[in-house]
Amino acid sequence: MTTIETTPTAPETALTSVDPATGEVIATHTIADADAVRAAVAKARTAAATWGGLSFDERRKHLLRWSSQLVADSAEFTALIHKENGKPLDDAFLELMLALEHIAWAAKNAKKVLSPKKVFPGALMANFSARLEQRPLGVVGVIGPWNYPVYTPNGSIAYALAAGNSVVFKPSEFSTGIGNFLSDAFKKANPELPEGVFETVNGYGATGAALVQAGVDKIAFTGSTATGKKIMAAAAESLTPVLLECGGKDAVIVASDADVKAAADAVAWGATANSGQTCAGVERVYVDRSVRDDFVAEVERILKDIKPGSDADASYGPMTMPSQIDIVRRHIDDALKNGGTAVLGGPESVKGPFIEPVVLVDVDENSEAVAEETFGPTVTIRTVDGVDEAVELANRSKYGLSSAVYSKKNGLEIARRLRVGATSVNSVLAFAAIAGLPFGGVGDSGIGRIHGEPGLREFARPHSIAVQRFAIPGMALLSYSRTQSTMKLLRRLVPILHGRHK
Repeated sequence: MTTIETTPTAPETALTSVDPATGEVIATHTIADADAVRAAVAKARTAAATWGGLSFDERRKHLLRWSSQLVADSAEFTALIHKENGKPLDDAFLELMLALEHIAWAAKNAKKVLSPKKVFPGALMANFSARLEQRPLGVVGVIGPWNYPVYTPNGSIAYALAAGNSVVFKPSEFSTGIGNFLSDAFKKANPELPEGVFETVNGYGATGAALVQAGVDKIAFTGSTATGKKIMAAAAESLTPVLLECGGKDAVIVASDADVKAAADAVAWGATANSGQTCAGVERVYVDRSVRDDFVAEVERILKDIKPGSDADASYGPMTMPSQIDIVRRHIDDALKNGGTAVLGGPESVKGPFIEPVVLVDVDENSEAVAEETFGPTVTIRTVDGVDEAVELANRSKYGLSSAVYSKKNGLEIARRLRVGATSVNSVLAFAAIAGLPFGGVGDSGIGRIHGEPGLREFARPHSIAVQRFAIPGMALLSYSRTQSTMKLLRRLVPILHGRHK
């Protein structure tokens, strides 16, 4: 996802939240300066001792109470998401639903994934018992995005909480009210918990930078690759570990044996839903020449009647971040200058905060529209001669977040060849709705994983414990009392244990 963190040129104490469709002021929030961020982390540090000391079952109870509170307040919450983010009410509800699925999965699976486990000590250490235990990290700082302001940061927040950490969350300046609502619902559902288990700090890029340097035990960031690199560099000064979910230039491969109508339907939605502001959505399509004309015609047919807006009939909403509009316009212009053809829409599709669907065919692979993340309701479609060419072009990107494959017979085989973190076969974005599947990318798309078992382990530190149950006479290997007879025995044993493999 393309997120450009903006820091005001003059010191400000308040952040104004506006409706991206109308510019109407929704609310004003106090900006947390460096001192306020450090105070929030200190409060979270104190709360972490209590929260981390609870059993998995107790934390599960509190997390599920949070889910129930969000359900009870869902009408108010989705109305706020619609107003502050711009997406339709139905899309806001679907985002909340997915977030609830992940809260439930993290709450219910943390015990199984992170409970102490016995480890076989091996023949030479048979007098020891071995255990692997998982400890909470302490305080996790989360810097969230604006495009999916509930679902995406929750992939870090819920999993970090389930693992026993407290959380300090800096929502995007474009979705501050949504981030505060999420935190307030947790407190409302769990009034008996100490302050600081889940806190928010509001502000621009400077507030996020302060959080990175405030002594947290891990930073989980979702945003642009450029900002992710800056966060990683700043975190390196204190060796603070990072989890980075950055940009994507997600490709779809449509093979010769694809269900063309199903593929077109998925691409049309995946490219334009949420105004194309989906880091794992659809930006590039590589379609086999044998089905190319039918596929392009079907995508065009579906999208010609799809319109953005802020009313109840709109298919998707406005561009949430105003500066992104210029990037989308530039990519369309560059695509057309580099040999591409707009079979639907074009520069005229950019109408203020609303951008109508744009379908660009056979654009040069070096153009910005193909090489860089557009993050708008546009899609490029390139004709290829077979799967091998499609895979080669799909993998050429510096990004490697997600992908999709449409093929009746070879979908899984093609998926395995793609250099990405997640792939849907004969669907788009299905992996994001399956809570047990981890999500994250390779290359410029980031480091680490949210969701699933890896997502829980991202927020725990392994602690290996070896306990000597009894001493073996004459076998004190880790001692200066070790004898030569012991070494002679070992020299006979090692070939038996490890030297018979041919």
